[in-house]
Amino acid sequence: MAGLQLDFEWRITLATALLLPALIALGFWQLERAEEKAGLEARWSARQSEAPAPLSALASSDPQQLAYRRVSLQGRFLPGHYLLLDNRMHQGRFGNEVIGLLALDDSDQVVLVNRGWVPSDPARLVLPEVPAPEGAVTLTGHIYVSPGKPYLLGEQQLAPPWPVRIQAVDTEALAPLVATVTDAVLYPHPVRIDSGQPGALTVAWQLVNASPQKHQGYALQWFTMAAVLAFFFLLRSSNLWQLLTRKRHEA
Repeated sequence: MAGLQLDFEWRITLATALLLPALIALGFWQLERAEEKAGLEARWSARQSEAPAPLSALASSDPQQLAYRRVSLQGRFLPGHYLLLDNRMHQGRFGNEVIGLLALDDSDQVVLVNRGWVPSDPARLVLPEVPAPEGAVTLTGHIYVSPGKPYLLGEQQLAPPWPVRIQAVDTEALAPLVATVTDAVLYPHPVRIDSGQPGALTVAWQLVNASPQKHQGYALQWFTMAAVLAFFFLLRSSNLWQLLTRKRHEA
């Protein structure tokens, strides 16, 4: 009885040779993303147990060491001057995150303080009016360090009148805009306010947009697709199906 015989059709073989490594690579990429997200969650959990430190005491720290570091701030919000981070959804509703300019009392710096979410006009015709607390405030929050350059759908129009709607928080790009209202130096990272603090709005910070378990699920899907492709390629390029059916009939 003839054994396994192979017959490679070049077009199918070429397509499989291109697709199979790509599917496997996507699976491992999702596993890497799962590991990254797990690391972020672990770092976040560790930071939450720390007491807030004065922001001025962390001025010379490495950016990666600053990520999620709990801080305390003392200063005054610049009245009428705030940013609206566009297209932020909360419980299925459209809105903006409000980012105030807080001039610090103990330094010549101004900090972008993300005060949380407010509902907004889905048509973007009317901007929400969000007054800031008056006078000196003391608040706590955590430093947010962006993992990379933000993705923009188009060029941002960073110019008055205030409030200014933005697509992403890029402190380097926002520095000239902030300089139109204050001589203070812009701190290089925004601070996300804690719930219940002076000026806090709807605060529900999302640590990651997809959990490690979701990335692991995506990886399983890619690996399954790779396995199915390899199996059908073997069936198409050999007499394996005939051998299997013959053994079943003989049994």
